[in-house]
Amino acid sequence: MNIKTEYRPNVAMIIVSSNYPEIKEIFIAERNDLANVWQFPQGGIDKGEEVKEALFREMEEEIGTKDAVIVAEYPAWISYDFPTRIANKMKPYKGQTQRYFLMKLSENAKINLETEHPEFCAHKFVSPEEILDHTAHFKKAVYEQVINYFKEEELL
Repeated sequence: MNIKTEYRPNVAMIIVSSNYPEIKEIFIAERNDLANVWQFPQGGIDKGEEVKEALFREMEEEIGTKDAVIVAEYPAWISYDFPTRIANKMKPYKGQTQRYFLMKLSENAKINLETEHPEFCAHKFVSPEEILDHTAHFKKAVYEQVINYFKEEELL
């Protein structure tokens, strides 16, 4: 993994419901520290941790389940810069570099946002076309790029 050190290595997941591929609805969660800001679950990759290991660990830490399968992986790392107010809290990082995965929840998966360190207060499923209506401005370009890639691959 060759990553610029000023970017925090991170995994991010576009989670579709167990009704996929018949119904293409994507999980988003509202941050508990920012009202009306919704995002995909994501989290840092610990030193020495494999990307897919981090993926399932973060999924369980953030939404209370890892009962899912990987459908596809975005083929490259994708980075974004934090807004100044966030960058000041995240030093020494100026942003994140992420590996995105398209994940399908298993039929029996149970979402539980009341995890040990809750990051979200609500969740819902929306169409791929609605995603950008809910996300933070500084993540929109990344979300659009990844969603469009999976659409072009006929996965969304």
